[in-house]
Amino acid sequence: MTPKIARLAGLGAYAVIVAMIAIYALVSWVSRHTTTGGIRTELSVVTWISVGLVVIALIAVHVALGNQLLYLGKGGGAKEV
Repeated sequence: MTPKIARLAGLGAYAVIVAMIAIYALVSWVSRHTTTGGIRTELSVVTWISVGLVVIALIAVHVALGNQLLYLGKGGGAKEV
């Protein structure tokens, strides 16, 4: 992989983090309890926690991959994680 493509892919990995946070905010907003309807408060909290754990795991993976790709983009070789 050329350094230019590795750098762009690393920046793309960080951009995906912003999109995942936006999707989590949307899911949280849609699943909230309202006075006119919606799901129960307990189920809302369970939804926020379960989706939040998945989003946190995906963010951790994207940070690790983004760091590796940006390192490769600077001309460094593959490093051990």
